[in-house]
Amino acid sequence: MQMGWRRFVTVAVMVVSFRAAAAVLDPVDFLALQSIRKGLEDMPGSDFFSSWDFTADPCAFTGVFCARDRVVTLALGDPRAGAPGLLGRLDPAIGLLTALAELSLLPGRVSGLGGLPRLRTLDLSYNLLSGPVPESLASAPVLSNLILCHNQLSGFLPPFPASSSLLRLDLKHNQLSGPLPPLPTSLQYLALCSNALAGRIDSVLPPLTRLNFLDLSSNVLEGPIPEAVFAFQLAALRLQRNAFSGPLAPPQEDVVIPVVDLSYNRLWGAVPPQLAAVGRLYLNNNRFTGEVPPRLVQGLSNGMQLLYLQHNFLTGIKIGPAAVALPAGASLCLQYNCMVPPFDTPCPLKAGSQRMRPLDQCPEWRA
Repeated sequence: MQMGWRRFVTVAVMVVSFRAAAAVLDPVDFLALQSIRKGLEDMPGSDFFSSWDFTADPCAFTGVFCARDRVVTLALGDPRAGAPGLLGRLDPAIGLLTALAELSLLPGRVSGLGGLPRLRTLDLSYNLLSGPVPESLASAPVLSNLILCHNQLSGFLPPFPASSSLLRLDLKHNQLSGPLPPLPTSLQYLALCSNALAGRIDSVLPPLTRLNFLDLSSNVLEGPIPEAVFAFQLAALRLQRNAFSGPLAPPQEDVVIPVVDLSYNRLWGAVPPQLAAVGRLYLNNNRFTGEVPPRLVQGLSNGMQLLYLQHNFLTGIKIGPAAVALPAGASLCLQYNCMVPPFDTPCPLKAGSQRMRPLDQCPEWRA
């Protein structure tokens, strides 16, 4: 009898403890976390889920942050560099966490995605997400950071409503295709490189006047580069390895973007002297013609660190004191144009060993 009573008391204490712990968190959120845990597991070497004991308060779990009785932030996976990630499927029950404002899922092999109406930050980069970007994410009313880079997403980008408050859109290294849709004018960071996006950008980019970073490199985008982007206050403008064509037409003012990479395109015409204030300027592997503007060479003495003009059809360069004595650390590459480089400067290995183009490719060249 005494042993039975002790057993009853023990069980009762466990039930009370469990209910007390469960009462800390909203029951719907509690069940959602259980479903998320069942769908995921630690990869070898990871112990992320070691603290996820559902007989205790889930708000004390690693990666779970609560406000009152609701989960508001969920950071799944070990944030240390090189740490193993998680394996499995992100259960659709995550959509039940209706107060969730920030979700991050660190590198692993995870698939699946649910709708989260109050989400402000979503980072599911470096996983195995596939299929199109859900339209529900594009239309999420308060989403400000959408980071789905290094996955296997495909199809067209969904349209974004004009009312979107999105600040950061990072979908680089996926398999997205088709044209760029109109994008939120609130954007400050746009990275869509290494996809298969196609079409023109001259109507999409000019309204994005708040951008401070733009990377559309390694796609198949075409048409002219809109002059408006050269006036943006960007930390970097990366449009290399596309099929952009036509002349460059920056505004009359000097372009002050630290890094401008327009290499490996089909740009033609004269090299604009307004680019003399750029810190690192990559115009190589295009179809530029004419002489190198003296202002660009002078720019190497006024703070420009790198000027790559190789593999074009340039016909000359005016040599002045600034060109003869380049500052230490400044890089100028002119080889494989329609001229003999007037002096030897270090060039990247990809530039090859030929100093100039064959004469039959340079009908306007004069010795």
